[in-house]
Amino acid sequence: MNSPKSSPLPADLDARVARFGLRVAAGLTERSAAMPHDVSERLRFAREQALARAAQARAAQAAAAPSPSVVQMGSVLAFSGGPRGMGPAGGSDGRNGLWAKLISALPLLALLAGLVLMQQSQIHEQVVAAAEVDTALLSDHLPPSAFSDPGFAEYLRDSQE
Repeated sequence: MNSPKSSPLPADLDARVARFGLRVAAGLTERSAAMPHDVSERLRFAREQALARAAQARAAQAAAAPSPSVVQMGSVLAFSGGPRGMGPAGGSDGRNGLWAKLISALPLLALLAGLVLMQQSQIHEQVVAAAEVDTALLSDHLPPSAFSDPGFAEYLRDSQE
């Protein structure tokens, strides 16, 4: 069973670590102005080297990571993890990536076209229903009090079915 003292410990520890970090940063900031020029230059040079190594490591990691591509294997499509821009035969083809992007956008375009067609169909159905009600109202000989009756629209819908 956990004691009540064990739950606030991580929050207290986090607060202490944060305060320690702030004190260290403040001390380094105060002493950076009094640091000799040669030491600050060595630190600047070391920082630039570290940034260059990190950039090289990121570039090497991005180049080494295989990018998935779609390859047709018989009658199915499969994902292959070959290098970027490499075709199934191993040759580099810059247009291959463009075609893959265009082909992958086709399902989205088909979905959007289907949604637009469904919306147009619903609007058309609403217009046709309103036109049928208007035609029934205008072609029938009714007293004016029938038009103000709230159940009249329901009566028209029931009579049409």
